Amino acid sequence: MKPSRVTALFAAALLLSACGAQVEAGPTAPAQATVTNCGAQVAFPAPQRPVAYDVSGAEKLFALGLAGRMRGYVMNSLGDPSIAGSPWKDDYAKVERLGTSRVTREILVNAKADWVIAGWNSGFSEERGVTPKLLEQVGIRSYLHTETCWEYPTAKSEVTPLEALYTDLRNLGDIFGVRQRADELVAELKGRFDKVRAGAPKSPPAKVFVYDSGTDQPFTAGKHAAPNDIIEAAGGTNVFRELQDGWGTVGWEAVVKAEPEVIVIVDYADRPARDKIAFVQSSPQLKNTPAVRDNRFHVISYGDLVSGPRNAAGAESLAAYLRSIGR
Repeated sequence: MKPSRVTALFAAALLLSACGAQVEAGPTAPAQATVTNCGAQVAFPAPQRPVAYDVSGAEKLFALGLAGRMRGYVMNSLGDPSIAGSPWKDDYAKVERLGTSRVTREILVNAKADWVIAGWNSGFSEERGVTPKLLEQVGIRSYLHTETCWEYPTAKSEVTPLEALYTDLRNLGDIFGVRQRADELVAELKGRFDKVRAGAPKSPPAKVFVYDSGTDQPFTAGKHAAPNDIIEAAGGTNVFRELQDGWGTVGWEAVVKAEPEVIVIVDYADRPARDKIAFVQSSPQLKNTPAVRDNRFHVISYGDLVSGPRNAAGAESLAAYLRSIGR
């Protein structure tokens, strides 16, 4: 994947933070910052040993030049291809990887973490006993990705996925004392999205289906997940934009009924994208849908489709594909 303009903008900052990297708050970090997270005002002491979960958490911190201040990150090995194609590949190499599956309370306690960023039901989980409330009991503060706040039980909050991303970047800027850098990054990302939108044709938007995984039933992106806004910016419409979920399961019958013109394949290590395409092409149910009939598949990295600074690259990639097929 071609490095984004964000990489160039913050290359110098990343290099500076890497030199003599220490897991401590920088000299400009406030003793405490109060931000709104999932609808609640939360006061965060400056993190000394922060941990990030998954691509979303890690790359929000990397893009703000915070790699040198991180205790580590946890990422399921399914996300490894996203690391290989990341503009922050060097940061992944420098920061300790604390786990290759889900984040757990044990991992955080053993790492002596004092702060963690993850999503509700995508990291934090009642069932697995790793929640902000339980972590607070062992001295670990939690920040939830705003994109997942719509289903957070104690303080629900709902914004569009892109606004959620910008909110997170600004909040992290305040928490870590790099608000100017955060504002610059948000302005950069907004500018890239504006450019993508400006290039979209005035004709009716192309109908796009996001295929993440699943054979009996497909797992796809609903209204609360980043692809919903990525597709809209690129000049398309998510055929499951009314799905009241982030990522969720639907039926193949619903996909057939939606008549997608393009299928976006989410690429990660679980199953090669070519195998997912072959499966869809071999389905008798789907053979007459416009996307399958016309062989219109577009592969996008998992790292570009989860909430994070690479969302702009995902929109640029999909827009280029749509323009290439006259949509």
